[in-house]
Amino acid sequence: MNAAPLRIIVVDDHAVVRRGVRALLESHDGWQVVAEAATGREALDAINRYHPDIVVMDLSLPELNGLEATRQIAQAAPQTEIVVLTMHHSEELARQVLKAGARGYILKSDADQNLITAVDALRQHKPFLTSKVTEFMLDDFLRTDQGLEQQSKEAITPREREIIQLLAEGRSNKETASHLGISVKTIEAHRANIMRKLHLRSLSDLVRYAIRNNITQP
Repeated sequence: MNAAPLRIIVVDDHAVVRRGVRALLESHDGWQVVAEAATGREALDAINRYHPDIVVMDLSLPELNGLEATRQIAQAAPQTEIVVLTMHHSEELARQVLKAGARGYILKSDADQNLITAVDALRQHKPFLTSKVTEFMLDDFLRTDQGLEQQSKEAITPREREIIQLLAEGRSNKETASHLGISVKTIEAHRANIMRKLHLRSLSDLVRYAIRNNITQP
């Protein structure tokens, strides 16, 4: 009897990238891309509908970025493995992604060489990091983490990150509240708390923070 196919969801806001990733993955016998998603919200809906084994996740996504989507998928569907496929060669971002629950991190520039290997590793519940990421993660391990501990004081929460992204994308308090299913007063309270925590004075400061920390795209 044939084994059940490996069920995969591809998440990227560019259709041409999704098509390329899909073609590469489905060239492997027994692997099936059951859905595609263009936003973090669509990815969460697809997870609930298709219950995939693997998610190939971009980070620069509208509405809900890939880092926050990864956190929510890891909590809601811990049996689903997540490999991040991104153009961002960032030590801090890789650290955040792994902490959020992804077990794979590869660069788009390395996808033709590493994506099949990464998905096969995650299929066996083994981690996979592209070699460039492995190098700087090892360097980071060998350094003191004192600076990181200082940065983590009064860190923003996942909900606050969602609100930062939506506000930075130009949504009003009312639109953000409606999108998240909470009251405008709650959004206003979150917004005030975010500005206090991050020592920001204006919406433009918030937008710059969101771009600098890869919460949204410029």
